[in-house]
Amino acid sequence: MRKLRSNLGAGFEGSSMIVRNGQNIALVATPQKYFALLELQKNKEYLSIFIMKTKVAVILSGCGVYDGAEIQESVLTLLALVRAGAEVSCLAPDIAQRQVIDHSKGNELVEEDRNVMVESARISRGEILPLDNAKADDFDAFIYVGGFGVAKNLSSYAFDGADYDVDPAVIDLIQATHAASKPQGFMCIAPVLAARALGEQQVKLTIGNDAVTVAALEAKGAHHVDCSVDSIVVDQSNRVATTPAYMLAQSITEAESGINQLVEAVLNLRL
Repeated sequence: MRKLRSNLGAGFEGSSMIVRNGQNIALVATPQKYFALLELQKNKEYLSIFIMKTKVAVILSGCGVYDGAEIQESVLTLLALVRAGAEVSCLAPDIAQRQVIDHSKGNELVEEDRNVMVESARISRGEILPLDNAKADDFDAFIYVGGFGVAKNLSSYAFDGADYDVDPAVIDLIQATHAASKPQGFMCIAPVLAARALGEQQVKLTIGNDAVTVAALEAKGAHHVDCSVDSIVVDQSNRVATTPAYMLAQSITEAESGINQLVEAVLNLRL
């Protein structure tokens, strides 16, 4: 990554430039705009013209890979967003979990009940917002983390396979975000949500290469692209980025590569 330095701090990432000033971040598409920004800085005028504070919502589905959000994917996503200068909020539906799994043994705890939003708050250190209250206008971008909570709590994919459906509040949010031309990211199994909500738009996405899941997504109208764990698929027209993450990853470092690229792509799709 080629660096340009000033007392603001800046760096090229792909075809765009990120310019930071304290807690603010500006996505600048060309070097010309960057140097114009430096001129405005001298007159203290740049904040109102260039600086955009990117507000990103991260959607969680519980806490734990087997019955909620994948914790490592969640942390990697939050870390990448904060490092990019984004303002991050975590959201989850205020509903009961479909299952509670003992992660040390793999068995279901039939007598135990847990709430998806309450469990998700474990990952976000208590800072959580109810997904039902979220509106596309509240944020600049949305990222959906994977884990079996997506397939069990946000959708019925784990139980119904290709005949699955998605929580109506999740469908509404994805479709409203799409209608507002705002970027969305989906990792691991979360593209099942995008396929259901945006299948009529023939959204291009990936879950890696699992043939059964690919068939289920394409049955909803999505266009699947096989993808390695260290890469992403970007649908520019629908402003959707996807990566396999732990659908293929064998380690946290393998998952990190694709997730970092997804976060960068989602932020760049705002340009």
